[in-house]
Amino acid sequence: MSAAADNRVLVLNRLWQAVNICTVERAMGLLYTGHAQVVYEDEGNFNTFSFREWCDISSAHDGDDVVRTISIRIRIPRIIVLLFFDRLPSKEVKFTRNNLFERDKNTCQYCGKKFERKDLNIDHVVPRQRGGRTTWMNVVCSCVPCNRRKANRTPEEANMHLIRVPRKPRWRPFVEIKFSQTVDHSWRHFVDLAYWNVELGQD
Repeated sequence: MSAAADNRVLVLNRLWQAVNICTVERAMGLLYTGHAQVVYEDEGNFNTFSFREWCDISSAHDGDDVVRTISIRIRIPRIIVLLFFDRLPSKEVKFTRNNLFERDKNTCQYCGKKFERKDLNIDHVVPRQRGGRTTWMNVVCSCVPCNRRKANRTPEEANMHLIRVPRKPRWRPFVEIKFSQTVDHSWRHFVDLAYWNVELGQD
């Protein structure tokens, strides 16, 4: 495959909801086996094409975004829709560092000041050494000075007050896409901005 195959393809389920981002190679495999169709935007309308139909359309395409094999030349799709898969995006918000910063709006939950994420710590309201768990309801953002001041104590013991009680945030879409010139903007119809990362360990 060509260098253009390094692109990524947005995957929709049968309800046309974004469920994944895959490689071009994986997308081509799903198209070839009939498990998916290409979704193509044309003047605001989204049309679907089978693998054979997409090959026929690709023959007239003159851009660099193509995959070449010995026998065919096929344009790289930007979006595919699965034909046999109805799974919805997870309703659970992943418990990640980025999602925690997002929930607390990059704000220390003790002094109320906003910081760059690199200058924030993750604080256990009830310290781990005191039985506090790593959960949405017991973890907050804190600045370094407040974190040092609180130390291995509860806020009450340190004479500190949370600006808001930590809660599990409401569900948001599962995937974050940072839009740029390298990303097809037709994705905007299917993807909302949110964070997804490796989940923080819970105990």
